[in-house]
Amino acid sequence: MSKFPSTKPILTITVQMKSLRLLFERNSSPAKTTFSSSKFKRPKPSSISNGSDSSQSSSSHDPLKTHFSSLIKSTETTLQLRQIHAQILRRHLSSSANLTTLLISVSSSLKSIPYALSIFNHSHHKSLFLFNALIRGLTENSHFQSSVSHFLLMLRHRVRPDQLTYPFVLKSVAGLGLRFLGLILHGRIIKSGVEFDSFVRVSLVEMYVKLEEMGFALQVFDESPERNKSESILLWNVLINGYCKVGDLGKAMELFEAMPERNIGSWNSFINGLMKNGDLNKAMQLFDEMKEKDVVSWTTIVNGLSQNGDHQKALSMFFKMLEVGLRPNDLTLVSALSACAKIGALEAGVRIHNYFVENGLRLNKATATALVDMYAKCGNILSASKVFEETKEKDIRSWSVMIWGWATHGFYGQAIRCFKKMMFSGIKPDAVVFLALLTACSHSGQVDLGLNFFDSMRFDYSIEPTMKHYTLVVDLLGRAGRLDEAMKFIQRMPISPDFVAWGALFCACRAHKNIKMAELVSENLLQLEPKHPGSYVFLSNVYAAVGRWEDVERVRMLMQNQAVGKDPGWSYIEVNGQVHSFVAGDHDHKRAREIYLKLEEIVSGAREQGYMPETGWVLHNIEEEEKEDALGSHSEKLALAFALMNTSPGTTIRIVKNLRVCGDCHSLMKCASKMSQREIILRDIKRFHHFKYGVCSCGDYW
Repeated sequence: MSKFPSTKPILTITVQMKSLRLLFERNSSPAKTTFSSSKFKRPKPSSISNGSDSSQSSSSHDPLKTHFSSLIKSTETTLQLRQIHAQILRRHLSSSANLTTLLISVSSSLKSIPYALSIFNHSHHKSLFLFNALIRGLTENSHFQSSVSHFLLMLRHRVRPDQLTYPFVLKSVAGLGLRFLGLILHGRIIKSGVEFDSFVRVSLVEMYVKLEEMGFALQVFDESPERNKSESILLWNVLINGYCKVGDLGKAMELFEAMPERNIGSWNSFINGLMKNGDLNKAMQLFDEMKEKDVVSWTTIVNGLSQNGDHQKALSMFFKMLEVGLRPNDLTLVSALSACAKIGALEAGVRIHNYFVENGLRLNKATATALVDMYAKCGNILSASKVFEETKEKDIRSWSVMIWGWATHGFYGQAIRCFKKMMFSGIKPDAVVFLALLTACSHSGQVDLGLNFFDSMRFDYSIEPTMKHYTLVVDLLGRAGRLDEAMKFIQRMPISPDFVAWGALFCACRAHKNIKMAELVSENLLQLEPKHPGSYVFLSNVYAAVGRWEDVERVRMLMQNQAVGKDPGWSYIEVNGQVHSFVAGDHDHKRAREIYLKLEEIVSGAREQGYMPETGWVLHNIEEEEKEDALGSHSEKLALAFALMNTSPGTTIRIVKNLRVCGDCHSLMKCASKMSQREIILRDIKRFHHFKYGVCSCGDYW
């Protein structure tokens, strides 16, 4: 297979652009990049058809045509539409432009574009109404190239476009990213005399916004008559959204404050722009100033906070929304469930699930997948599986989330079985599914099976591996101790390995104490990202593990000279519906003294069980007692102590950590689970660890 994409679409568009320019130039001069309506003369009346016919106006007086019109409008499936169409043909009514236009519009709304095209192609009289219906349908179904093609066909048929044609052609041009074609169309619109139509004006600004041509967008806005500006709030909203999109919040604020009138959409659009640019404080300030808030307002806040990492605040706002009596939409629910998944807020997630049940909400593909993802990432894989099995509508994303869930929890057998069920259901795997399968194999040591999946992806399904796939194969081989194979694999990759790929091999070298290879890998890491703390920390730990303290100190000095800081570890834990966060060495918590006393008690009890602090995990050579103090302040240990202080016996403890758990914390968790007779579920950046009766589900293979 050729590595190069087909040039056919590009060539087609190029030809279309040339054809379009020639068609326009028959009656006009080439469009200039400065658009002023005074520079263009209005066209004189010509013989170009507007596409009207007698059947369009007379159909309302024909009872049979009226009956068929009503039937077409009430159609819910393509099959029903085909049956109605058949009856229209039998009664020789296919010449009715009204009925044909309706057939095209409804088939497009049912996403049956091939059928809409077939109706259009078999129509003998291609009127303005037919062209408009088809171009709109093609555009709304993202068939942008076909939309432009039929616009050209419209011109060849000498059917004059009107104010209902241009907005959808402009949207298609923007979707294709064709700046030059957009400029030509703008000139044509001015020549046609419809540039001040409100719908056309907004569409012009929106096209330039999508093409990120803010200079032209502002020019169109500035040249708009005051009537357009005062009557069309949407015109302002689109331009404000454009400036937010390119990060010019100052100009967006200037326009927002200058608006003669604002609706809820104005506020929502600007708040969304602020959220996307990370200005949470200003977004919250504007949200509080809103006199009236709808579901979109609340959804924008919940989703924006979650996207910016403030998951606790996102959940707080979601539950506040419910308190004021607003019913969330699917996006609100998915955003809230995503926030739960990010911080392991299982209790909040269960409350949202209960809201579904209590309010009789039906799970669709999006909300069901979000629920499965939430349960899986919050450590309750059995509930995730239950929701998944109860979900009737499943797509490729639904299956991939469930397979990922089994994989990250270490249940590779269930992951493989889920994959097989997906295949039997007729859904073909994609690149994401293979990432999940490789993860499952890596965490369980199933090296040969993982390599088979990697080959199958390429040769059986023609899926080109990404850097993530290659990294997982390196991790698969490295974890199993097959370091030489991992090194050969990374050297033979068809794409240059990135920091993460080399990092996977580095972790394997550390785990298997291969100092020579670790040093070689470290050189590559430092070349790629000299400021990244990971390579320094890992190399220092490798040296520390074999007692090479001079090398440890040398790496430590390099970190200081390069001004490299180690990423702080943090952990989340949910207790009684409240999410608490801890960072390594945290003394800011209001109960810090009690937490550290409880941790001392846990460590003391663990020592009696045979636990010894693994001080080899500390960064550099200090006295043993100081090393133990450094290990004792890891965030997951603080979270564990807090949980044991504040939950009743037998309660499962769930902790989420942003980094990979260290060996010492892993050992202490095993002892703590045995002493407390609790299940402790720890999610780190790589996988889940289920500690129970002194044993971890990973089997110490991590």
